[in-house]
Amino acid sequence: MTAADLEPHGSDAPGAPRRTPDAQAFVDMQATPEFQELRRRLRTFVFPITGFFLAWYAVYVLLATYAADFMATKVFGNVNLGIILGLGQFVSTFVITAIYVRFANRELDPRAAAIRDELEGPAA
Repeated sequence: MTAADLEPHGSDAPGAPRRTPDAQAFVDMQATPEFQELRRRLRTFVFPITGFFLAWYAVYVLLATYAADFMATKVFGNVNLGIILGLGQFVSTFVITAIYVRFANRELDPRAAAIRDELEGPAA
């Protein structure tokens, strides 16, 4: 990372004063196709991935509660299936987080920055 990478870009850049949008500007922005597309992209990613993770967590809890013998199955040495699936919970959390960060950086942040620039453009 260089010093140039740390420089603010777009609406974060210092210099010209920015306008402060009023409440009506936010209401109007919510009705625009750009804002609707941003919300659609967020929801089509977040809802399925959240559903997947909650289902995976529920399966783990149900197995630990009602299938203790199955979870106690030795895999190698003193490591059993419960430990492996428990560690899998941590791994899946980090993987989902990394996937979301990549998605947000590529898909959401540029659209949100464009909307913000439109709302807070240079003061008139």
